[in-house]
Amino acid sequence: MNRIILVEDNDRLANMVSIALQKSGIELDAFTNLATAKLALDIQEYSLLILDRGLPDGDGLKLLKILRKNNITIPCLVLTARNAVHDRIEGLETGADDYLVKPFAMDELVARVRALLRRPTTIKSLTAAFEDLTLDINNAQLKCGNQIALLAPAEVQILYILIQAEGETVTRSKLEQGAWGLTQAVTPNALDVALHRIRRKLFTVGSQIVISNIRGRGYVISKKNHQK
Repeated sequence: MNRIILVEDNDRLANMVSIALQKSGIELDAFTNLATAKLALDIQEYSLLILDRGLPDGDGLKLLKILRKNNITIPCLVLTARNAVHDRIEGLETGADDYLVKPFAMDELVARVRALLRRPTTIKSLTAAFEDLTLDINNAQLKCGNQIALLAPAEVQILYILIQAEGETVTRSKLEQGAWGLTQAVTPNALDVALHRIRRKLFTVGSQIVISNIRGRGYVISKKNHQK
């Protein structure tokens, strides 16, 4: 059975979320601050993190940053009352997989949680390679020579799908579904943000690989000067 962790200091909301998810067969541990949630994550394995931003001991993204820095790729759904575009982008840039603005319908939350839990978390091959690039799936890293860059969970899924396509064009919808499931939970530009991050990391490690947008068709991975 899936067990997820909720970090939310609004007791009423936390109780409502807990009841809704338990009715769906999902067990949940709830915490009201970052410190106790971090301790729980250190000793318990969870399938998903639901994270509020406005917590008594700081912005929930602080915890997410620590997890991603330590290469912990647990899927993360951010709950927040902050609905500005730059706030949503900040959450995605930090490594969130989904973003839900308060107030929200409980049925929508459950649907998004199910979608994230359906997303593949393990892939048969531990690595995937394309030209000078190696994708370390278990450790969420892309490698080029001796250079390494860490990836967020959605970035791992996107890069894996592109590599598996072996230079063929992949549609935008396939990349979105692979990274975030069949939900419309993320913002319309979530894929663009994720691709921007991946391209920046490819440049950082010195890879000759590029990801090109084929207008009206989708995206393709290729070596520089050999794009389709």
